[in-house]
Amino acid sequence: MAWFKREIKGIITTTEEKKEAPDGIWNKCPNCKKPLHYSEQVENQYVCHYCGFHLRIGSKEYFSVLFDDNQFTELFSELHSGDPLQFTDSKKYSDRLKETKNKTGLTDAIRSAVGKMNGQDIVIACMDFNFIGGSMGSVVGEKIARSIDHSIQNKIPFLMISKSGGARMMEAAFSLMQMAKTSAKLALLSQAKVPYISLLTDPTTGGVTASYAMLGDINIAEPGALIGFAGPRVIKETIKKDLPKGFQTAEFVQEHGFLDFIVDRREMKEKLASFLKMLAPAGGAKETTKAE
Repeated sequence: MAWFKREIKGIITTTEEKKEAPDGIWNKCPNCKKPLHYSEQVENQYVCHYCGFHLRIGSKEYFSVLFDDNQFTELFSELHSGDPLQFTDSKKYSDRLKETKNKTGLTDAIRSAVGKMNGQDIVIACMDFNFIGGSMGSVVGEKIARSIDHSIQNKIPFLMISKSGGARMMEAAFSLMQMAKTSAKLALLSQAKVPYISLLTDPTTGGVTASYAMLGDINIAEPGALIGFAGPRVIKETIKKDLPKGFQTAEFVQEHGFLDFIVDRREMKEKLASFLKMLAPAGGAKETTKAE
């Protein structure tokens, strides 16, 4: 027996009366394929509550997770990429930059900000994969360098969140120069005895991995993040051998001694705050309390 009987044939709802869910309300977990509502993603800090898969997020989401009450001051937002080589592939680099800026609302593949994390001052530089694959160009290197200078001048710990496909080919040697530039700045940060924590997220590859991403006083990663220099396919074709299971995952990298910890995003803020307390010099800046 049918549960209902259609009395009138055909669809009688007009197009104007149809209601559709707005874009961005629902997402699908890439791992378990189950639907995730946006409010559930925010509440669970963009981690699938079914399987624990860490969704790819950008600087906006990381800042909301790590900064107290999502309050921060953005640094060096006026920096924009140029086109020093007048590069053209399938389209002009200048046009690609313009389109990407309009699409993402970002000025480049990184944002820097200063704020408080559990009451402690911190400078965070976070990469955005949506901006030309999170590629490292001149602006990325310059923002990191200036963020480090800000940390040194104010004796504030520096957190770098890496998420990148590597160097930006449209800037060629200008991009590769950022590896040496950022590494030199981090050496100055170390000399100043200001803590540097490097957080590697999915994916962290290429020249980023070969420079600042692996130079932290503490190197940590999110579960399952892809971390490596060349991609698995390139390595397999080069050595002509099958790669080990889980090759270039955060767990594999930690097992081989290149990471200190793997931390769930939902515990990230508390873990980072604990690290900063341990690294803080005796008699240094204290936590801000409500009483103060």
